[in-house]
Order: sequence, then structure tokens, then C-alpha cells
Amino acid sequence: MREQPPYLRTADLLRQRIANREWAPGDRLPSRAQLAQECGVGEAVVRRAQETLISEGFLEGRAGSGTYVAEPRERVRIVRSPEREQAGAAPFIADMAELGKKATWECRSDAMVPAPPDIATRLGIPEGDYCVRSSYEYLADGKPVLLSTSWEPYAVTSGTLAVLPEGGPFAGMGVVRRMAEIGITVSRAVERPRPGQASAEEANLLGIQRGTSVTRIQRTYYSDEGRPVETADLVVPDALCEIAYEVPISS
Repeated sequence: MREQPPYLRTADLLRQRIANREWAPGDRLPSRAQLAQECGVGEAVVRRAQETLISEGFLEGRAGSGTYVAEPRERVRIVRSPEREQAGAAPFIADMAELGKKATWECRSDAMVPAPPDIATRLGIPEGDYCVRSSYEYLADGKPVLLSTSWEPYAVTSGTLAVLPEGGPFAGMGVVRRMAEIGITVSRAVERPRPGQASAEEANLLGIQRGTSVTRIQRTYYSDEGRPVETADLVVPDALCEIAYEVPISS
């Protein structure tokens, strides 16, 4: 039988010490140098062992502070379905309500941002045309669970009260209802999920390890005239979220 690599053996030792409550949730672990001495390995082995436990949700890294035992985090369920999109408010609210959690989000919008080539292609507009770009961090009971960056052609909402997704009287309504308020019927959404790994910035926002498995969803909303009115990139960490698709069946 092939022997376990040293970092996995070290990860097992650290995992057992956590299970034995030597360190409680929220406790800061000793330095890598001290752990290396205690485990009889090099600091590089300890670092890799800690990264493994961070990806598994046992530990969390805090920039400039150290490595801590993670607080237990329940994996939430995100449902993708036409019914939720048509219900009015952001579907995330309904998802979290079913789990007995409070849904909140933080958003930063920038108006009149030139569309980069890939976004321009997805929105069917010339490269460099102005867009409203919004960056979201979605939280369940105050803890981040997914990220999203959306782009809307500025020409679609310019001069209306819906120009900013999270500003004005239509804030927080979600794309479908918000567009309906300015006379645009969203009739179709296309989503393209693919596997990926968290970047350093994404990991920092989500409280996970860089390189942790995520699902990246490229979503585009279309009006009943076939015009793309919004496109977004969602980052869903596998350790924090389960994605479920509900597909309607016509009788």
C-alpha cells in the first residue's frame, strides 16, 4: 500500500486535534514553525496541510493574522428555477428563507464602464460601449456564500429610475421585475456552469482558500425581443453552496 504524503499525514494529525477540541472554533493555531516542530515535518508541509484543511472547511486563513479553526458553516442550497426568477424579489431571498436564514447582500455599482470584449460579445453591443457594472457579495446570516458581477448596457436603463440595480425605488427587486418596471419583459435566461478554482481575491471575500473548487455560472437575461439586457458571472464555492436546477416539465 502506498504511503500517504507527509502533508496528508500532517493534515490528519491537525484534524484529529481539532476533533479532540484541543483548539475550539475561533481559536488561532500555533505558528507554522511550532506546528512543524511538533509534527516532525517542515514548515512547507504544515502550510500545505493547512491549505488542505482550509479547503475542507476545518480551518480559515485570515490575511496578516494567521490560521484559525473555522466556525461551523452549514452548506446552503441555491435553487435555479424559472418560477423563482418570475416571483419578483431576488431569488436568493427565497432560497435563504427556506433554510431559515436571513439573506443580505453588499453591492457596489459603477455606471458608464466601457464593456470589455467578452462582455460586449455576450451583450451584443460594440466593445467599449458603456455599461453599469455591479459587484455583489451575497450573505446568509451575515456570512458570505457566493459572489456575482453583473453588466447591463447603459443604453437599456439610462434615463430611468432603474439605472442602478441597488439604487432608487426598484432596488433589490431582481433583474426580471426591475426590467418590467421600465417596460422590458425578460422572457429567457441562459446559464452556463463550469468548474473552476477560487482566485486570491475571491477566496478573501468568501473566507476560503485560494484554489478551492468553485462553480462559475455565466448567466445572461434576454428580453422577449431577444435582446440581452444583463449578463453576470456568479462564483459559487462548492464547500459553502449546493446548486439545484429545477426544470419545468410541460404536461
